Amino acid sequence: MAIVVNLDVMMAKRKVSLSELASRVGITNANLSILKNNKAKAIRFTTLEAICNELNCQPGDILEYVED
Repeated sequence: MAIVVNLDVMMAKRKVSLSELASRVGITNANLSILKNNKAKAIRFTTLEAICNELNCQPGDILEYVED
């Protein structure tokens, strides 16, 4: 996969748990876990914006392009 999700790294830096972030963002733990574990096929901009807002980061801190 060319897009890597580094959400777990940013969550660790901010010392935020999965359930805490899911609650703040307004999505289920299961959906956030899918995103965190790089299993998601897509992400809504509104969700990405909410995550960035809660973690005080930029989308590029979470999403990374890696050539295959």
